[in-house]
Amino acid sequence: MRVKVKSWNTVAIWRWEVNDDICGICRNPFDACCPSCRVPGDDCPPMAGQCRHTFHLHCIVKWLSSDNNPEQLCPMDRQPWRK
Repeated sequence: MRVKVKSWNTVAIWRWEVNDDICGICRNPFDACCPSCRVPGDDCPPMAGQCRHTFHLHCIVKWLSSDNNPEQLCPMDRQPWRK
């Protein structure tokens, strides 16, 4: 007896391996776009600091470069931001 496969359909699911489900700045899930992106994962991976708080890359870069944050503090715990 032989079996012939006529078609093969696959489904892939991915998730970022992060401690949080949502960005602490924009409040969007990491599986969705940050406000600056068009497509999830579009050169905007989650960025975690030494404090273990995680944000979209665009969100934390914008936060750290803000005139209101000259000391470059984490928006969650107000500790100095370190990658």
